[in-house]
Amino acid sequence: MSFRLKAAIVAAFALSTAAAVTASDISSASEALSSTGTLPVAIALPATPAADQKPAVIFAAPREVAQPLASDETPSSADGSVQASSLAALVDAHGAPEDLDDDMKCLAGAVYFESKGESLEGQLAVARVVINRARSGRFADSLCGVVYQPSQFSFVRGRSMPPIRMGGESWREAVAIAQIAMADSWDSQAEGALFFHARRVSPNWGKAKLAAIDNHIFYR
Repeated sequence: MSFRLKAAIVAAFALSTAAAVTASDISSASEALSSTGTLPVAIALPATPAADQKPAVIFAAPREVAQPLASDETPSSADGSVQASSLAALVDAHGAPEDLDDDMKCLAGAVYFESKGESLEGQLAVARVVINRARSGRFADSLCGVVYQPSQFSFVRGRSMPPIRMGGESWREAVAIAQIAMADSWDSQAEGALFFHARRVSPNWGKAKLAAIDNHIFYR
């Protein structure tokens, strides 16, 4: 058999095979069309990204953010009384002066005129003397009675006090100290004192000395 004849036979065989495959595909498509009414559609799957390819957007994992609870700078105890780490903080917690009854005005007035400009400890000690006297049974039994008792406090003129600048910081402190002393909210360095005098004088009372605070010396 010649070479040309062999080549012609191989080519004819290839064409017949291709025609058979095409007919099979058409037959399959026809069966799908007759059974579903639609031709099959190829579905494109998402390509797997390459190892060095990064996604366009990265979402952070959700996290819980804890918000601090609101709280007052000066906490209160269960009974509503103010708790503080210092006398200054306790004074600040009282804020602006409120309406006062007569006895509290007398007590705050004594603190104001006897110790204005001194330390808060010195002002508290003066307030404790007035309160201790009213409770002792040895003096008048009211705060105003103690303050206005003759020859006891040098700022008193008869039954009155000099005018007070009630919008000032000194009065606010005096009122707060008076309230703290009445509530026994802070211990004084002169607890139990009934008398005091300025350092510049020496009355030689012969009484038990309790403390020396700022410009005053306190006695029982």
